Amino acid sequence: MKKTGQPTINDVARLAGVSKKTVSRVINRSPLLNDDTRRRVEDVISGLSYIPNPQARALALRRNFLIGLVHDNPNAQMVMNVQQGILEALHGTEFELVVRPLDRGSATMLEDLRHFLERQRLFGLILLPPISENDSIAQLCSEIGCRYVRMGSAQLDDDDHMVASNDREAVRGATEYLIAQGHRRIGLVAGPHGFRSARERRLGFEEALDAANIPISRSMIADGNYTFESGISAAGRLLDLMPRPTAIFSCNDEMAAGVMHAARQRGLDIPSDLSIIGFDDTPVAAHVWPPLTTVRWPIASMARSAALKITASLEENAVDEPSLFLSTLIRRASVTPPAA
Repeated sequence: MKKTGQPTINDVARLAGVSKKTVSRVINRSPLLNDDTRRRVEDVISGLSYIPNPQARALALRRNFLIGLVHDNPNAQMVMNVQQGILEALHGTEFELVVRPLDRGSATMLEDLRHFLERQRLFGLILLPPISENDSIAQLCSEIGCRYVRMGSAQLDDDDHMVASNDREAVRGATEYLIAQGHRRIGLVAGPHGFRSARERRLGFEEALDAANIPISRSMIADGNYTFESGISAAGRLLDLMPRPTAIFSCNDEMAAGVMHAARQRGLDIPSDLSIIGFDDTPVAAHVWPPLTTVRWPIASMARSAALKITASLEENAVDEPSLFLSTLIRRASVTPPAA
């Protein structure tokens, strides 16, 4: 009897003389194939007009081909950069991205996340800081059997479940750059309480001052919450000091832009009256005037690696993705030696 219906992955594998795993690798554009095998499978797929059925594979794996991104972050640019990195990793594969904001202050946070995971039957989950810093969430993922990778500013988990940056070292280096320029009165616009990134960046700032024998004054540290408006407010408190700082390190670019705004409101010139360094190297850093010296945080690359760590579970002999990404200082025009 002649077979009817749509061709299946089994048909492709049989005609190409390979395993279903190899066909899946071709579909997902895995680099772990030689060109001859890839072309042979692609020719069979084209000849059969085979269309992958993610629903069928989802039933077999008891998981959807969905990667979840969970966050509770006030910085929209940061979330967008993360999405960009994840989508780069998923491009050309059967996987799709689902984004879910979560209120880390809610009493029902874990219950809400559990319902989300069970309802969506995610293939894997990527956790953004500060959500990623909650060990209970990682434990929940393990209990449910959902793959997960945590992103953060310090090592929080084993390498299979973690992508981290070296925030403390990077901020220490940026502050040392200000000190090398001759600055001694250096203010800090800190990040929000409860964020590991804010803690790591503040520690890097304080370590640099301590190593240079510069007293750490509480009055020279103003809290922000990673938003432009909080940068304006924090800068106002610092610039009202007598004597005021000759330089300010801001824990992200959004707040650094707010610092610039507050300085200009007071008639200060940047950088001759006030040097400023930010953190992230978002587009705003290059678009403001003068262009902002900042720490380039490779957040998109980190997100790409996090997604590949999750999808690699479908691959045999998958290439190990890095777990540590180094931030680097990008020197632009917002820093100069202090006026005599």
